[in-house]
Amino acid sequence: MHKEGANTMEGQSQTPWLQETREGIVITVKAVPRASRTEVAGAEGEWLRVRVKAPPVDGKANDALVKFFAETLGAPKGSVAIVSGDTGRLKRVRVSGVSADAARKALRG
Repeated sequence: MHKEGANTMEGQSQTPWLQETREGIVITVKAVPRASRTEVAGAEGEWLRVRVKAPPVDGKANDALVKFFAETLGAPKGSVAIVSGDTGRLKRVRVSGVSADAARKALRG
C-alpha cells in the first residue's frame, strides 16, 4: 500500500507509517486517548500507535498529539499539523523541517 510506488525511500519498508516529503514528514498515527500518559506505544503495521493522556473532547487529544510530536521531534509546535483524521483515531500528522531518519530515531527511542 505504498502511495509513491518506485519513489519509496530506503528504510521506509521498516517504517511504513512514516513518509518523507519535500517539506518534512507525514506520520500515520493511531491515537489512543485517555491513556495514563502520552507516549509511543509501538508500531503496528501501517501506523504508529500513540497513547494520548487527553480525552477526545473539544480537540484536546489532537492538541496533545501535536504538542507531543513537536516536543519529541524538536520541532516548533507551528510546524506540526494534523492533515487528516481530525475526528477519528487514525490520523496523518505532518511535521515540517524534520527528516525521516531523525523521526525514526526519536520515535523509536
